[in-house]
Parts: sequence; C-alpha cells; structure tokens
Amino acid sequence: MKRYGSVIRVRPEAIPSYKAYHAAAWPEILATIRRSNIRNYSIYLKDDLLFGYYEYHGTDYQADMAKIASDPKTQEWWAIMEPMQKPLDTRAEGEWWAAMEEVFHTD
Repeated sequence: MKRYGSVIRVRPEAIPSYKAYHAAAWPEILATIRRSNIRNYSIYLKDDLLFGYYEYHGTDYQADMAKIASDPKTQEWWAIMEPMQKPLDTRAEGEWWAAMEEVFHTD
C-alpha cells in the first residue's frame, strides 16, 4: 500500500457547489475509484485549499490511473469539477492536483 497526498485551490465562489457535489458523489465515480485500487480517499478543505489523501492498494498505479482517466463518467465529473478548481503554480508538469511529499507517518 502506498499513501498519496495532493493539493489544489478551489475558487472561493465555487466552495458551496464543490461541497454539495462531494456530499452526493455519484455512485459510478465511487465504483471506479474502488475498482482502481484506491481506498481511504478523503478531501479536506481549509480556506481555499483542498487537500486530497488516499491509499493505493494495487500493483500498477499508472494503469489504474489511466483506467480512471478513460472512464466516461469520471470525465463528466471532471468537466464539472475542473472549472471550480485552480491548480497551484508550483505543480509539476502534467499535474492538475499538485503531488505532496510525505514527510511523516505513524500507525
């Protein structure tokens, strides 16, 4: 299992809508996440920052991420979410959510 953390900004005017969508996340999106070996997925909000955390339990991360990206329902969800978000200027090339370095963990 590998832990992942990432961060992105949410447009302040979109926060109520962003929260409402995630309070009623589409079942197809949740099923795709599960099928792609992601567990314990959480998104936290502080001011205009979103922090995402999940645990990956698969063996081919790139293939599982490609599976998510190619899913039509996920593409529909992203088309709604992306205008609400504002990626960090410091993100790596090709990233939407900026990957974070894990500097501490304890069980």
